[in-house]
Formats: sequence, C-alpha cells, structure tokens
Amino acid sequence: MLASELINHMIPPLKLTDTTAHALVWMDEFRCNQLPVVNNGEFMGLISEELILNNEKEVALIKEIELNCANCKVNETTHFFDILKLSASNNVELVGVVNSESKYVGVITIKDTISALSQTLAIQSNGAVLILSMKAIDYSLSEISRLVESEGYKILSSSIQKDDSNPEMVKLTLKVDSEEVGRLVATFERFNYKVIARLDDNEDPHHDQERLDILLKYLDL
Repeated sequence: MLASELINHMIPPLKLTDTTAHALVWMDEFRCNQLPVVNNGEFMGLISEELILNNEKEVALIKEIELNCANCKVNETTHFFDILKLSASNNVELVGVVNSESKYVGVITIKDTISALSQTLAIQSNGAVLILSMKAIDYSLSEISRLVESEGYKILSSSIQKDDSNPEMVKLTLKVDSEEVGRLVATFERFNYKVIARLDDNEDPHHDQERLDILLKYLDL
C-alpha cells in the first residue's frame, strides 16, 4: 500500500499565520497531539501540543515557534513500511505527503498506517505470523509456498522487505491459516530458512497491539 492511498483528508494543515490557540483547538477536535504546518504549498514540519505548551507566550503565531521534523514527509509512491520506519525513527504520529513537485498533498496518521499493515498481514484472520530471514538470492515465493502447502497449510498473506542490517538478506513475513505451526517451522528450518519470529494467534483482542508491537520490532520499524 502506498502513501497516496493512506492520506487522511480529515486533518487540515495549519498556516504560519495561525495562532497556537487555534492549533490547540484543532488538536482537540481531531484528537491528535500534532498537526502539519504548510506555507505556500510547502510542508514546513509538525507542531505539537508539547511545543505549544512549552512556549513562553500563552498565544503566539505558528511562525514564532521552531517546528519539529521538517523531514517527516514522503512522496505519494512511498510504501507504508517506509512510512512506519520514518515515523518510528522520528517519534511522530503524523507524516506529510508531497507530490512529484514537492507540493503538500496531505498527511498520514500512523494509526491509519498500522491499520493498513494489520489488514495486509491478515492479522484479524485466525492463524499465526511467521517471519523468516534468508539470503535475497535464495528467496523464491513459489518454493516457500510449495513447502507451506506440502505441510497442509495455506498462506493468507505475505510481504518481503530488505534487511537494513545486511543488504544480502531479506525478511519474509507470512500469515498462515493455522495457529499450530510447529511442524511448519521445523520444515522451514530443515530447508535452511531461519524463523526469526513466531506470532501465534490469540483469541483475546486486547493482545492485538502487543502482537503488532512484536511484529514491528522484528521488522525493524
């Protein structure tokens, strides 16, 4: 899923001439702690509730405050994995989106992006998530699918990404249709695929966020 598909059109940008009081009203209205600031179509960065409250003036103009994260922006074709990584590395809940001419087109909330990730990985479906590490040259989804199906499982979803710590390696995330994956894990290891994470399904919905946090950790997001 790309950035252009994740834009939240409900969250408006602030202008440099807006006041901090106005920003706080919008933060309360849209239930967020940050808002994008745009000037003449250019993404200037993010203003946060913390920045406003730490300002000496009770009411100030946005242009009087040093904004955070001017680089917290992506183009419309950026993949949502990269959006999550940008958000995590800068500890922000919003990411701006610009077009090919570097003009602001909207903002993405990380909550929406994580929701998209959970849908892509079929987290709401019964089953387990396995994350495999392998050399990029050895990756073959058809071969991996053959191994999965030979053990009586079906792949519900899959995604692959480069391993930032080793350019020769990739990480493959699989969601399969069963919670009991011990036999499948053994098969993967027998064929020299390293299983670096195993996330079994849990009927308690309150565990979803914990499972997603673990998943993001192993994806280095």
